[in-house]
Amino acid sequence: QVQLVESGGGLVQPGGSLRLSCTATSLPYYVIAWFRQVPGQGREGVSVIVTSDDSTYYTDSVKGRFTISRDNAKNTVYLQMNKLRPEDAAVYYCATDPRLRYASFDPSGYHHWGPGTQVTVSS
Repeated sequence: QVQLVESGGGLVQPGGSLRLSCTATSLPYYVIAWFRQVPGQGREGVSVIVTSDDSTYYTDSVKGRFTISRDNAKNTVYLQMNKLRPEDAAVYYCATDPRLRYASFDPSGYHHWGPGTQVTVSS
């Protein structure tokens, strides 16, 4: 059973940066994703990395500002978030699933989730 734990969230001013980490007991699967959720809304796919070729994918609102990457030796996936905006504030989750072979922003396709880390963007 894969267990995921996110870290790195916190309070940052607009325009600032944070780096989120998703550390796993193991990451044997092809697809690892970051999602975010604000109260009253569903989980939104933010970024995906496909480990077979290290291809990366981003939702339009974060392109050019966020970067997903991984460190196999540490079983960790990162989300570098730059130029943060108030609308980026949310609980951020990482997720993976053994059945996925291609990038997906559909949260229903993921069955392993971390507990989440809060990101607050405010002056």
